[in-house]
Amino acid sequence: MTSRTFIRAGLAALLMAPLAFAQTISVSGAGGTFIYPLASKWFHEYNVLHPNIQINYQSIGSGGGIRQFSVERTVDFGETDGPMNDQQLGEAKIKPIMHLPLALGGVVPIYNLSVHGLRFSGETLANIYLGKVVMWDDAAIAKDNPGVKLPAEPINIVHRADGSGTTYTWVDFLSKVSPDFHKKIGVGTSVTWPVGLGGKGNEGVAGLVRQTPGAIGYVELIYALQNKIAYAPVKNTAGEYVNASLETVSAAAATAQIPADYRVSITNPPGKGAYPISTFTWILASPALPDQTKKKAIHDFLVWALTKGQSYSKDLGYAPLPKKLVDRELKDVAKLQ
Repeated sequence: MTSRTFIRAGLAALLMAPLAFAQTISVSGAGGTFIYPLASKWFHEYNVLHPNIQINYQSIGSGGGIRQFSVERTVDFGETDGPMNDQQLGEAKIKPIMHLPLALGGVVPIYNLSVHGLRFSGETLANIYLGKVVMWDDAAIAKDNPGVKLPAEPINIVHRADGSGTTYTWVDFLSKVSPDFHKKIGVGTSVTWPVGLGGKGNEGVAGLVRQTPGAIGYVELIYALQNKIAYAPVKNTAGEYVNASLETVSAAAATAQIPADYRVSITNPPGKGAYPISTFTWILASPALPDQTKKKAIHDFLVWALTKGQSYSKDLGYAPLPKKLVDRELKDVAKLQ
């Protein structure tokens, strides 16, 4: 081999080297529709920065995300707006499972009515979903809305048909304010509803409410905003009727005592200015993931999402995480390397 041929061969090898290292890494996840507007933005922006990392996410509901990640093992990470319970963690086929908060959001009651500007107490919402309050001009709704002329129309209830962290947050709040609701329906990502129509995902609930006169439902705030559906303030423990916003959702988290595993409920918190149906949304990940390349990719993405990625939260209706919580999480995320 001549020196010129050797040099050409060396240059070709150098030019080909980046291609070998730029092999696409495909990571799959599944879970809540609650986080989907923010997550899809994150995955797009992260792919722009790292073209060889492809994150594919199925927006199928928190129940499906928990099942696919922890039991069926068909995805590399899960996502949920309601933390896994001890039984679910015990039945998981991969252990340990980490719950890592990604953002804060609010679940809002939405309605389709000729009257606007309604507000609700938790007790009234609980009795609507128990099937006790069936007309819009019921005395309970009138008590929440003094001076408002309510129509004598039946209430058409819409709820989630799939396993849902949005449902978990909704029923967690209603169970705290109504012992009867707690006894008859309880808390979970899937519950047995005594009345109403089921919609798949936040999108399905928003769509049903939008097309059904007299309907009431519950969705994550961004879905109400995107679909231009009326949503109502909800009475908090301080007796205030509070609208969901970045500030009021953040206020709900401000007093929370967050345990080591981050599984915490922040519904119906104490204090003024707090929106009572607020929640963290968590990614489910595990240091036991067998594919080290994918695990490293999830680690790197989470570091970005918890730091630079938080800047995208506000524009999509989510409250960024408190810095103290982010600093704490980053230490735990390091376990995924």
